Amino acid sequence: MRLSSLADYAVVMMSAAARHCGGHARLNATLLAGETGVPLPTAQKLVSRLSAAGLLESARGTGGGFRLARPPSMITLADIIEAVEGPIALTSCVDEANHDCAITGNCRVKPHWSVVNNAVRGALAGVSLASLSSSPAPIKSGIIPTSPHRTPAFAGERG
Repeated sequence: MRLSSLADYAVVMMSAAARHCGGHARLNATLLAGETGVPLPTAQKLVSRLSAAGLLESARGTGGGFRLARPPSMITLADIIEAVEGPIALTSCVDEANHDCAITGNCRVKPHWSVVNNAVRGALAGVSLASLSSSPAPIKSGIIPTSPHRTPAFAGERG
């Protein structure tokens, strides 16, 4: 699974916007395009989509621009991706409007895709914009991060 460039750019721009979140000044697409390297026409297109999805608030005129519609901790990676890509789905067969699958009548996996899609969406929803816009914690060389639910993948790896 890979995000489109547009979704990737949206995440980059929203992260940059979140870093400016403390001030009361509004941002604009030109500023974020310059800061992130996203081409200006693409930045303008993304600002429009992110505003339509309710992730950015915009104001026209003098002193206009946009800002995050809610705190970065309340915006998730899933929110941003869905604003650009639409609902998160690993296969198109879960979309009832899409009937172009050659094996739809015999497929025993189709009823399970919603569980998979919900798990992927849940994982993406667990990542906040606040965490994406902060400095990452340094990874110590030679130490593999573990969680209590992780099973070591290699012989000799600490769990």
